[in-house]
Amino acid sequence: MSAAPESMAAVPLVPPSPKASRVRQYYALTKPRVVQLIVFCALIGMLLAVPGWPSAAEWGRVLLASAGIWLVAAAAAAFNCLVEQHIDRRMTRTAWRPTAKGELSNIESLVFSALLCGIGCVLLYSAVNPLTMWLTLATFVGYAIVYTVVLKPLTPQNIVIGGASGAMPPLLGWTAMTGEVGAFGVLMVMIIFLWTPPHFWALALYRTEDYARAGLPMLPVTHGSEFTRLQIFLYTLVLLASTLLPVLFGFSGGLYLLAALYLGLHFIWLAWKLMRGYSDGLARRTFRFSIWHLSLLFAALMLDHYLRPWLPRFGGL
Repeated sequence: MSAAPESMAAVPLVPPSPKASRVRQYYALTKPRVVQLIVFCALIGMLLAVPGWPSAAEWGRVLLASAGIWLVAAAAAAFNCLVEQHIDRRMTRTAWRPTAKGELSNIESLVFSALLCGIGCVLLYSAVNPLTMWLTLATFVGYAIVYTVVLKPLTPQNIVIGGASGAMPPLLGWTAMTGEVGAFGVLMVMIIFLWTPPHFWALALYRTEDYARAGLPMLPVTHGSEFTRLQIFLYTLVLLASTLLPVLFGFSGGLYLLAALYLGLHFIWLAWKLMRGYSDGLARRTFRFSIWHLSLLFAALMLDHYLRPWLPRFGGL
């Protein structure tokens, strides 16, 4: 954004309302776009766990579970911003965060995170079921403590190991509706677990200088661009195979299969191009497509779930 013209410099600006400004700061602390994707994947898990269209009572549980998962995920995001504020200040991508800019104090951020986590856990325990609460809390600990505090500053495999926490949302949704861990829920976790490395490493490729300046041992920093691009390509191959498992195990049909093949092959094609010749633009394109890949893949799971009885069968699918 360009600077204001000199003729406007002397015009006193009306500051935003302190309350609105503070609300925006706290809201930014929750990493809204990331949390929205988390809740979306959890919602898909809930809908897939119900044989047909949810009843009124089941919709009530869906709303309560979504709210509880959102609160705990937002708490984990806020805690991550608190712990990484010194790193965030050195990175262009994150320097705007309220904790990095000093707009929110450590106490304010910690209390905010604790309140969100506490309210979310109480809501899940009392209105959904204890299993979902404990799994969601374990996800909080895995991301906010194990990944952020321990793994991220120590190993270039941080996103691989820590990806287990980020892969949990569909299983949380599944247990919210069924009260138990199901095979389909575990398959969805596997898909996100294998999707996370190529998604994040594509981002890390064009942010390598940021991570190096912050002192974080991300894979492009420690092993170079060529090795990272090879890993991205190999992971997209394994990811495609994992996305076919719901069909092989009979959980999904032809509509999902077509979507999984198209999205997976397009991801592989981008990763192949990236491996053969690097550019920041292509890395950005791969990263952005990876977000669409996961979103559309899970949307296809849901559509297949509801439309499957009315669609023609292909080879028994």
